[in-house]
Amino acid sequence: MNNKEGNNNKSGGRANSSRPNSNKPKPAMAKRAQGPKKVKPSVKIAEQEAAKNAKKPNQAPKRPKVKDEIRLNKYISNSGVCSRRDADIYIQSGNVKVNGIPVTEMGYMVKPGDVVNFDGAVLTPEKKVYILLNKPKNFTTALDEGQENRNVLELVKGSTTAKIAPVGRMDKNTTGLLLFTNDTDMIRKFTLPTNKSSKIYQVSLDKNLKFEDLEKIQKGLVIDGHRIFVEDVSYIEGEAKSEIGLKLRSANVKVVRSIFENFSYDVLRIDRVAFAGLTKKNLPRGNWRLLTEQEIINLKNV
Repeated sequence: MNNKEGNNNKSGGRANSSRPNSNKPKPAMAKRAQGPKKVKPSVKIAEQEAAKNAKKPNQAPKRPKVKDEIRLNKYISNSGVCSRRDADIYIQSGNVKVNGIPVTEMGYMVKPGDVVNFDGAVLTPEKKVYILLNKPKNFTTALDEGQENRNVLELVKGSTTAKIAPVGRMDKNTTGLLLFTNDTDMIRKFTLPTNKSSKIYQVSLDKNLKFEDLEKIQKGLVIDGHRIFVEDVSYIEGEAKSEIGLKLRSANVKVVRSIFENFSYDVLRIDRVAFAGLTKKNLPRGNWRLLTEQEIINLKNV
């Protein structure tokens, strides 16, 4: 065999060998499975904040809150013209303008310097005032009972320049705690029959209250088709059995009178000694005082 053939055999041997040709591209190696990339806390927080603030489809961007902004219905209520609920009705009907433009949007925020026009009049919000009076006899909350019965507003004259009103009604013969405020929402709250705040009355009868009648009152009764729920009724310790303590939720003094008249007792005097946690302590008859901040908070949470 000559060298040429030997070379051919060698090259042929290499051609027939199972050894891969080095000129062929090597198959790609499978990538090693990798866990989630570590994200720096600052980057992660930024991503979360961006997702939170991302604008949803068809959703207007939220207007940044301005310091001292106040909801329009609350602004109207603070002005003393009506409650928030009634203010919503006026807003929806287009009777409220802000800076000369009618506003019907519920939840509209009024900014400092805005001019609010309510049903043709410019409003000026008042600071909320809460005054507690220990009412004496011969003063009434009614405005149409003639000059012989003086109005309770005389007793708190000079206490504030705000336009205040009594919470609930009292006739001339009823004495005790009476709350005044320019907070129309609170006035409405305490005059609703669903209000759950307790009032305590000391009632003087023309004769001793029979024990069986006391038990009947304790169980509750129906007067003129209305169910009256009594929280507690008892004789007053150290007093005649014609002096009765009565605890119930109604702020209507007429209900107190009706309870005993239903059992043929004449009511001589009614004295409200506690109202929604407020008492007559250090408040002589005919005197008034401003509520403390804590007392105001308590009233709003009743």
